[in-house]
Amino acid sequence: MAHPSTLSLDPRGRKVKILATVGPASRSPEMLDRLFRAGVDAFRVNMSHGEHADHAATITAIRELERRYARPIAVLADLQGPKLRVGTFREGQAVIRHSGHFTLDRNPAPGDENRVCLPHPELFGLMEKGQRLLINDGKIRLKVLRADADEILCSAEVGGVISDRKGVNVPDAEIPIPALTDKDRRDLAFAVAQGADWVALSFVQRPEDIAEARRLMGGHGALCAKIEKPMAVRRLDEIIELSDGIMVARGDLGVELEPQDVPPLQKQIVAKARTAGKPVIVATQMLESMIESPAPTRAEVSDVANAVYDGADAVMLSAETAAGQWPEEAVTIMHRIGVQVEQDETYLSRVRFLDTPPEKTTADALSHACMTIADTVRISAIIVFTGSGSTARRVARERPSVPVMVLTPEKKTARRLALLWGAQAVATKDIGSFEEMIAKGKRMALRYGFGQAGSKVIALAGVPFGTPGSTNLLHVVTISGDELERHEG
Repeated sequence: MAHPSTLSLDPRGRKVKILATVGPASRSPEMLDRLFRAGVDAFRVNMSHGEHADHAATITAIRELERRYARPIAVLADLQGPKLRVGTFREGQAVIRHSGHFTLDRNPAPGDENRVCLPHPELFGLMEKGQRLLINDGKIRLKVLRADADEILCSAEVGGVISDRKGVNVPDAEIPIPALTDKDRRDLAFAVAQGADWVALSFVQRPEDIAEARRLMGGHGALCAKIEKPMAVRRLDEIIELSDGIMVARGDLGVELEPQDVPPLQKQIVAKARTAGKPVIVATQMLESMIESPAPTRAEVSDVANAVYDGADAVMLSAETAAGQWPEEAVTIMHRIGVQVEQDETYLSRVRFLDTPPEKTTADALSHACMTIADTVRISAIIVFTGSGSTARRVARERPSVPVMVLTPEKKTARRLALLWGAQAVATKDIGSFEEMIAKGKRMALRYGFGQAGSKVIALAGVPFGTPGSTNLLHVVTISGDELERHEG
């Protein structure tokens, strides 16, 4: 195990975090180690694929990485959510004629070029004339001509080959089904038992979906709402308020919306989550070509860079690391993009384009002051003492120019903060006095490479110590040669 005195806690040289999906190409302990060293801050376990035993082994390997490198790593368990699918076809597939008619019905008999079963009774009677049904990730686009309790007659705006059990998207209606299926409930119970730090909830349409998932989590882990449905966009403010974090899930979002609608919507979601002080992840197809190619396209590089310029807390790799041929290279490229963007002299002004005025609380005022002091005085780091992580989120929301070192007595808090912009957390013993806070802050800054003799650091905490929501103390201190001698001794 690396000794903390020889370890730089922030070797990445960037503030945006990288979330990588684990799959067949990356679940071995050796590859997980390589991905971590290449720049991964958090790992996504996709519950749509694989068995619980495989996921348990993955989480065990990630915790071993954490022990070996003395660095908190977040595990995000991503639930599958309900999937609407057509039934089967007599020949395994059929061709829907462009501009022709096609019927979705409740007849379980195998389908043909004219009809197929839609085994989701909740959609019948719900669909209305003019609404759309998108099949196979939008490759087939149907418009409803007539709908009743047994049949939905459609016109094929875009036809093509349709095969067994292809997915169906319904962008124009709120579907009266819960975000959690029986499988999701089993997977959620598994994730909680395994100590997952984050749970990502798919198919969110309404605030009630968030409330149900949180109830089942029983206070274990943080909840990330995936924004992938137009219905969720319409109630975005309520969903953000009830969630601990947000994921811009551009896969289904890009299917159910017109392509040109997604980029401005991505920026709006990132801005709203940032304003609320909630971590926001930009996901799906960021370096898609690297599934098969060792180098990304220029458009993909620009896509990742734009998310970093917008101030997203994290950018995510999906199939690139789960099933691609170049998982380590994909992480390396994403890391380099993040570093390069953040070195741009215009980055700080661009990432602060968003006005995040402090709420009328002492904690918010002090968090805002940290940013101002760091811009005015040569500061090497902001050191935040927190139990829940809320103070760290307030400070990170301001997008300060220096790293945020978070000292917390809660290991679970340290892990969750692995997805927070600019935050580098250390799980350490709690403090009991002002003097102990200052001494520990200086010592930890030295130990983890956040300062040296003569460096100034900001210490932010709450008195009395150990009381949630009591952030009321900001202190600027200088690390002296005496601390350096004690640290080295």
